[in-house]
Parts: sequence; C-alpha cells; structure tokens
Amino acid sequence: MTTDPETAARRRPARRAAAAAAALALVAPLAACGSGGEGGPPTINLYYPPEQNLQKVVDDCNAQAQGRYRIVYRVLPRQADDQRVQLVRRLAAQDSGMDVLGLDVTWTQEFASAEWIREWTGQDKAEAEQGTLAGPLDTARYEDRLYAAPKNTNVQLLWYRSDLVQEPPKSWDEMISAAQQLKQQGKPYQVLTMGAQYEGLVVLYNTLAESAGGKILSDDGKQAVMDAGTVRALDQLKKFATSGVTSPSFSNATEDPVRLEFQSGGGAFEVNWPFVYPAMQEAAPDLAKKVKWARMPGIDANTPSKVTIGGVNMAVSTYSKHPTESFEAAKCIRSVEHQKFSAVNDGVPPTIESVYADPEMDKAYPMKEAILEELKAPAVRPLTPAYQSISTVMSAILSPPSAIRPEQTANELRDAIADALESKGVLP
Repeated sequence: MTTDPETAARRRPARRAAAAAAALALVAPLAACGSGGEGGPPTINLYYPPEQNLQKVVDDCNAQAQGRYRIVYRVLPRQADDQRVQLVRRLAAQDSGMDVLGLDVTWTQEFASAEWIREWTGQDKAEAEQGTLAGPLDTARYEDRLYAAPKNTNVQLLWYRSDLVQEPPKSWDEMISAAQQLKQQGKPYQVLTMGAQYEGLVVLYNTLAESAGGKILSDDGKQAVMDAGTVRALDQLKKFATSGVTSPSFSNATEDPVRLEFQSGGGAFEVNWPFVYPAMQEAAPDLAKKVKWARMPGIDANTPSKVTIGGVNMAVSTYSKHPTESFEAAKCIRSVEHQKFSAVNDGVPPTIESVYADPEMDKAYPMKEAILEELKAPAVRPLTPAYQSISTVMSAILSPPSAIRPEQTANELRDAIADALESKGVLP
C-alpha cells in the first residue's frame, strides 16, 4: 500500500470511498468485535502488538475505570507488516470496532495523514507530553500536531565480549579494526548485526547516516536530499560489509538469528536491541557474564552516534464511538506506573524519562544509562506519511550492502525516494 503524503485537509473523497469499499469485504468477518452493547458500560477495544504481561496492565486500568468502561486487549499479529495490514484494512473500512491502537512509530504520520486517528488536544495532549522524551514525541507528531502518545521506545546498543575487548570501540572503523585483529589471533571476532533486505537494514543505514550528520529527507519531509553525510554512511556500510568481519549470513540476518549467533560464541561484537540481554541471561548465562554494553559506535570516534529509535505509539481511532473513554484508556496504559511495569516485566524501554530513575529499574535494566544516553540524542527515521514506501525502496537498493557504490547508490536512493514521496512505482 502507498499512502499519499498530502496534508489531511486536502481530502480525496472518491479515492477514500473506493479504498473503504475494497477493504470492507476483507474485514467483514471481524465485525463481531464491537465497542460495547447498548445500556452497559462501553467496551474499549485495544489493538496492540503481543506483549506478554500487557493484560495485567489492562486489568489494572479496568479496575481504575470503576465500571465506566472496559478495555479488551485484541492481540495483533507478531510481525509488524501483518499488524499494519490488519489495521489499515479495518481503518480504511471505517470500522468502529477499533478504539485504541498500538502503532509502530513509523506509521503515525501515515495514519494521521489518512485521517484514521484523532489528534491529541487539551489536557490529553498535556498529559501525553509531560515528562516524555523528545525523540519518541517527535515520532508521534504530524504537521506539528500530536496524534499519538508514546508508550514505549527502543534503541540498539553495542554488546561486546569484555574477555576479548577491554574498551568498547568509539567508531565503526575502530570496531572493524579490533575485529580484524581478533581474527588474526584466532579468537572469536565477528561483528554481528542485521543486514537482510527489510526494515532492520534501513534502521542500520539510518543510524549511520544520522551519525554522519546526513539528511535523507528535507526537514519538512517532502523532498529527497541524500546529502554528503548520507554518502559517507553508504561508504561506511560498504566498508563494513566487505571487511571480512561480518558473519557469512550478514546479508540475510534479522534480529533473532543475530542474537542466537552471538550466543553461540562466534561473535566479539553485536549491534542489536536490548531484548538480547534477558535472552542471554537465560540461554547462555556463562557467556552473559562476559558481555558488556555501550553506546553504538559513531562514524567519527569523537562524535557520539545517533541511534535510530523504535517503539509503539498509542493512538485513538477516528471511528471509535467512545473517544473520551479511549483517550482515558490510552493514558492509563502508558502511565508512569504502567511504563515501569512493562519495562521490568516485558523489557520495553519507557518513554517517560523519570521511570529510568526508579530503583526497580536497576536490576531489570542494568544498561538503562546507555539506553537513556542514546534516547536523549536519537536518530528518528524519516518522518513522512510515505515512510512505508520509502522503507521498501531503501531496503531493496541497500541490499546486499557489499554491492553498494556510495555515489551511485545515493543517486539511486534519491530518485527512488522522490518517486515514493509522489506515490510512484512502489508496491509495498
């Protein structure tokens, strides 16, 4: 699906009506999930990705509601693409059975431009913004208006073997050099991270580009730029891919296989999300004792990296019959107490800064200072309603990283991104 990047005020009724008609047939079997019957408290349907202990948060919010409404957790598919397909189809059909939505941070602008989600205003807006980190808030805005409330965020860290490396590298070149030396010594040496043709490769490149001071899009999100910084990032990615320190599976690697490969003992470095920490404690406790973490390396050793953030934003459907209760439910689910609960029990980093100072976070998040350091100066993926299309073309052109030709690849990306912004030639 390709989303038109024009503002929400410039509607295209015929196109939207056609999309709704086409989507209605696809969602008819789901119509049973209504928002509550007549005469009783309304049901607030929460459509959210799988999170193991989120039902406990929902139960607590229902208790706090004291019978005024009842939240029901409708678990979305595990894969992000499948989540988006379900949400888009039902929202395009103006399905009133959806109330609160858990959106990947890259979808907020698309859904806002399509007028599928409501703006946060007044006291709701003030509460959503209070104490929330600036980077996650940026992902929740569209045309300087707030359309979601960040529930959790995420950043990748550098994980390294302290028995092999005394100090974490400050730059990618330093890391490559250290890995090559380990290889010569016959020790575990690989730098493991995600290089497959999917969003993970786009995240890696975006981090490199932002760390090099590059711009993929103009500040208003309407033009492809691909400046000198982005070319330098392409050069760095190509250098890494051809340095002899990656895994043979690098160009096909995604998050969990990277985790498993590092746990098997062949890697000296891993660039991945914090979920690897509890997994390693359970599956490879002896190795875990040797693994430390640090901020991701930068392009220049003396310039800190800017690391791409992920996460989930809470939005309220335009078609909800109970918007007041839905905003209240969303605020409860992403409250300070519940963000701390989800961080400790489900490993999802909070978006409210004060949670990081809570003593209960110390054991669950020993790497919290490194996470917070990255979150205070993050990289945000290009903010545009056309992001899904842009990501599709970027991952195709960047893959495999070993075939990158920096100047030529930058020109290809610039042209393809420009077409994606105008909804040309992309079938994600």
